[in-house]
Amino acid sequence: MGCMFSHLAAKFAFFPPSPATYGVKKREDGKLTAVSTTAAPPSMAIPSPDDDNSFDVLMIDTKRGNKIVAFYLRNPYARLTLLYSHGNAADLGQLYDLFVQLKVNLRVNLMGYDYSGYGASTGKPSESNTYADIEAVYECLQTQYGVSQEDLILYGQSVGSGPTLHLAAKLPRLRGIVLHSAILSGLRVLCHVKFTFCFDIYKNINKIRKVKCPVLVIHGTEDDVVNWLHGDGLWKMAKDPYEPLWIKGGGHCNLELYPDYIRHLGKFIQEMENVTTEIRLKKIRQTLSLHKRSSSASSATSSTCCRIKCWLPKCPRCSIPKCGTCCWRPKCPECLRPSCGNCCWRPKCPKCSSAKCSGPCCCCITCFQWRWCGSGEHSSGMNGKRGNG
Repeated sequence: MGCMFSHLAAKFAFFPPSPATYGVKKREDGKLTAVSTTAAPPSMAIPSPDDDNSFDVLMIDTKRGNKIVAFYLRNPYARLTLLYSHGNAADLGQLYDLFVQLKVNLRVNLMGYDYSGYGASTGKPSESNTYADIEAVYECLQTQYGVSQEDLILYGQSVGSGPTLHLAAKLPRLRGIVLHSAILSGLRVLCHVKFTFCFDIYKNINKIRKVKCPVLVIHGTEDDVVNWLHGDGLWKMAKDPYEPLWIKGGGHCNLELYPDYIRHLGKFIQEMENVTTEIRLKKIRQTLSLHKRSSSASSATSSTCCRIKCWLPKCPRCSIPKCGTCCWRPKCPECLRPSCGNCCWRPKCPKCSSAKCSGPCCCCITCFQWRWCGSGEHSSGMNGKRGNG
């Protein structure tokens, strides 16, 4: 049943442009080139490798057997790399001009890719495929371009927040994350639910808690596709939230047109560049110390006697919760049992603090019967009535 609902949810989640806005061809020298299939102005046309040496077209194999297309835009002054996961209704042909602007204005290298079933990528779009897609792209950045996670910023727009947080939860030393019009989960976009169901897709509400790097959230207050509350919820649940950008009047697909968008994003990138190794090591140490505290707390909980988490008494000599040799609990001097109904220790007199008192000041307890000191009479039971001895 869960798989059926997941397949149904995928139909509502993915809308690849049809036909694709670009195609991929292989030249005689073996290099790939992207060719626009739509009538685009010259300024927005995809260049060939001969025209722009800083632009690479890649075909990457995923572990699920698909081949996905990726664009890599190189900036000679960049210190960081941006891995961009786009929304559910666009492909690389439509995003190339935006990639160029981000590369120049943010001074970063940028890698964008098409999900399986999008653009010139093979396969069909699905949640599992998008996870495999971003993992393959990250591996390509590592092996082919030498990009480490310490110099990587993940960027997820709308549905792209799903694969972004999936990868971010696995990389503890990422430089940062940008969530653009992100979703709490797929089902929460359609209806307001408080619980996460097994057939839900892109459960970002669970994965955001596993992210350890700074998280920038960008969302439009008038977003009629993904409500602003999604972005606000993710920002509040992040462990290291960066100052969010709530674009007043912004919708779902037009935030790049607002001046505050590139200004705030540039500020975030600059601050991530200035994060020194010393600061990062300090954060890692703090994370490790918190992990040790949580581990010690969990181990302490395991030594409790009940769900109320009451501490078991420890032996003052050996610190063992239960010690049969030297435990502090009073034992019967005859049978060495903690509590003995036949020969157990007797409580002290409340007046004279004597274990056994034969004087006229108190009474001793024998088998729960009151005995009057100095006389041979006692009262049976706890009601104080006199009885025969």
